[in-house]
Amino acid sequence: MRSLIISLFLVLASAATLSAQGDERNLVQFSGVVVTDSLLPVPWTNIVIKNSYRGTMSDVFGYFSLVAQEGDTILFSALGFQRSQYVVPDSLGETRYSMIHVMSRDTIMLDAVDVYPWPSPEQFREAFLNLRLPDDDFQLTMRNLSPAEMVQRMENLPPDAYQSFQYQMALDQTKLYYAGGTPPINLFNPIAWAQFMQAWQNGDFRKR
Repeated sequence: MRSLIISLFLVLASAATLSAQGDERNLVQFSGVVVTDSLLPVPWTNIVIKNSYRGTMSDVFGYFSLVAQEGDTILFSALGFQRSQYVVPDSLGETRYSMIHVMSRDTIMLDAVDVYPWPSPEQFREAFLNLRLPDDDFQLTMRNLSPAEMVQRMENLPPDAYQSFQYQMALDQTKLYYAGGTPPINLFNPIAWAQFMQAWQNGDFRKR
C-alpha cells in the first residue's frame, strides 16, 4: 500500500513538471500605441490577454504597456471601434516588443427614444392642449426678459452703424466749417464734451 502511494505521488509530480515545462514561455514587456486609421490616438482602450484576467488600459495618448508571454493573444476593445486582436510572436528572442495597433471605427445604430417631461403620454397630451401661449413674439419676449435687464442691456449697447456714421459726418462738417480759420473754443462744443466724457469713463486720465 505504501509503495502504491509513493508511485502515485511520483507520477503526479512528473506530470506537473512536464506540464510546467510545456507551458514555459518567455515573458515579454509588450507595449505600443493604439491609433485609428487616420493615426489619431484611441484613449481608454481595454487591452486584455485572452483566457486570462490580466490586462491594462491605454492612456489619453493611446499608449499601453503590459507583461505578456510569447504566443499570447491580446484583445483590443474600445467604444465606437471594432474589436480586434493580436498574437504576440513566439520566436522573438527578446524581452521587449513594441507595436502600433490600428483600430477600425464601428458605427452603432441606436433605437429612437421618445422623451416626455411627464410620466405618461396622456398627461403630456393634456398639458400640451391646455397650454396658453402669448399672441405674438413681443409678448413672449417681454415675459422672458425682465424690464430691468432690458434697460441695462440698452444702456450698454455700443452705437450702431447709423449712429457711427452720423458722428463721423458731424466731425467732418466741423473740420470743413473751420478750415483755414482759428480753431474754436470747445467749451460749448457738445461733441468735445462727449469725447471728454467717453475718455473719462475709459480711464484715459488716470495716472500710470
